[in-house]
Amino acid sequence: MSRDRAERIARSHACVKCGEYSWKRSKVAEATAAERDALGGIWRAELQCGVCNTRQEIVITTDGDIVDG
Repeated sequence: MSRDRAERIARSHACVKCGEYSWKRSKVAEATAAERDALGGIWRAELQCGVCNTRQEIVITTDGDIVDG
């Protein structure tokens, strides 16, 4: 899966606290070795909500599924 696709998947995820889809910041990077082994993820996204300012980390698997990091 490409980085662009992973960014779209991350931005389409709702905030865990307020449920909004408005992200102030989003950063997508390759998953660490531990995340690949434990969660099966290939991308890791760090998101900051634009409404309630909650910071959230998620891991995206090869299938496009989201696992909370």
